[in-house]
Amino acid sequence: MTTDPREPQVLASLYAETEAAMIVAALAGHGVEASTTGGITAGFRAEAPGRVDIIVRQEQLEKAQQVYAQIQADLSDSDSEVDWSKVDVGKPEE
Repeated sequence: MTTDPREPQVLASLYAETEAAMIVAALAGHGVEASTTGGITAGFRAEAPGRVDIIVRQEQLEKAQQVYAQIQADLSDSDSEVDWSKVDVGKPEE
């Protein structure tokens, strides 16, 4: 039995709709079509908050996983490169 290459697959599940939207945009920049589901319930605050799934087609899943891994690596690298002692945050308000 062969798998339909257009079959939707979950790439990642996140709690924030805005984060998911940024990842979908980054994937698009690499030629991967993606969408999100669950955005309406993700904003609810309850004991079991909703999640936003990033969906890609089966035929693009491997590339999407590579791009997503690179996005995560870039984000963790950029977090560690900030030297906050050199960041000008302005003068304190009086």
